[in-house]
Amino acid sequence: MKFKDLKVPRCRNYSGYKPCKPYYNCLENGCAAPDAAMGTKILIISLDALGNVLDNTPILHAIKRKYPVSTIHWMTMPNAEKIMYYNQFIDKLFLWDDESRMIVRNIEYDIVMNADKSLYACAFANEVNAKKKVGFLLNEDGKIVPANESAMYSYILGIDDQKKFRENKRSGVDIIHEVFELEFKRDRYVFNFSDEEKEFIESYKKSIGYNPKKVYAGFNTGCSELFPNKKMTIEQHITLITNILKNPDVDVALLGGREDTERNEKIYNAFGAEQKKRIINTPTTEGIRRGACYMSVPDIVISGDSFGMHLAIALQKYIISWYGLSCWEEIELYDYGIKIFQKDLECSPCWKRVCPNNLECISMIDLDLIVDTVNKFKK
Repeated sequence: MKFKDLKVPRCRNYSGYKPCKPYYNCLENGCAAPDAAMGTKILIISLDALGNVLDNTPILHAIKRKYPVSTIHWMTMPNAEKIMYYNQFIDKLFLWDDESRMIVRNIEYDIVMNADKSLYACAFANEVNAKKKVGFLLNEDGKIVPANESAMYSYILGIDDQKKFRENKRSGVDIIHEVFELEFKRDRYVFNFSDEEKEFIESYKKSIGYNPKKVYAGFNTGCSELFPNKKMTIEQHITLITNILKNPDVDVALLGGREDTERNEKIYNAFGAEQKKRIINTPTTEGIRRGACYMSVPDIVISGDSFGMHLAIALQKYIISWYGLSCWEEIELYDYGIKIFQKDLECSPCWKRVCPNNLECISMIDLDLIVDTVNKFKK
């Protein structure tokens, strides 16, 4: 074959480096996977916050409805990589590093969808070679601006506290669909376990003496260190668990990440030997994927607005979520759970990292409502 005769297949499987399957030459024999046509090439930029990345995955369903024949690339931060494992919609996951950015700059996309209102995400979206851009970009003054008319509502929410904190009634999942000009059908988050992880979950259940007749209430006790006031106090958790354990049909699981290890130990060690038999203190230092395996065990997850809450939503758990500084209207629970917040507290939500009001929004959480909701839950 001569250079002038080279016709590179527009196939998702073809790399130009090695055969798609052993001993098969696509250039001479034709495409080995005609159903893998690239179609519409789409880049999604979703970098900021693990919970936001997971919260954006429902758009994948809508993209495939609108562009059935399409190739989807997703760019995210390295710490979010494992969230996207085994995602059936994503053809290529790019991590936010120099090498990936160099590669992406050299691809011609049909559409780039930038979900993030951050300077670096918008600057990079400016650089991407795409026929159409939706979401957010930078203007000539280095200011974040909407890339399309449909991004205006989301844009205004970011700069108008009255609309964001008091008037908006739409979930973030709904809004991001509008930003990207997609039809919102309340599709679920995309998070899948591998076969090995499914086997691990069953093995772990056996190791803890899992009783399918019981209700298991999981406590996601912590949150990101970026907003430390998104969590209840240790004392509140102890009070909640003490009252929940009064119901002999309910056992408890402590959940969290590496940053919650000491916190969970303090909660666990506040109980006596008999109570500890009904409290599963799950490991917190084994990473996101194993943490998700442990979160798959409980029927209910009690959590503040954190990545753990979004993971519980992805796992389709019944959610008892409570809110202080963050916006409860923006969370989509898919009609499977309750939201607890202070309607008449003037300063909430506020999105402040430091509270000037002695964390009233946390101290006023209705613990009795949480206990009552757990007691009424039926499998």
